Amino acid sequence: MDFTAIGAGIAALTGLGAGIGIGIATSRATDAVARQPEADGKIMKLLLLGCALAEATAIYGFVVAIMILFT
Repeated sequence: MDFTAIGAGIAALTGLGAGIGIGIATSRATDAVARQPEADGKIMKLLLLGCALAEATAIYGFVVAIMILFT
């Protein structure tokens, strides 16, 4: 049995977690802007920072999956 493929598949699942996290964050930011439109700039700044961090974890997981498969 090839355990490296299983490990790479598990590492690639970080993209799923990041997608769910970004979706939830976007939903909450939309709710926050709807409740307090005057705080739009501050909310968007925090949303973009959070999305960038979540996306970075997905990229790290993808890189780990590629490294597992080819090394």
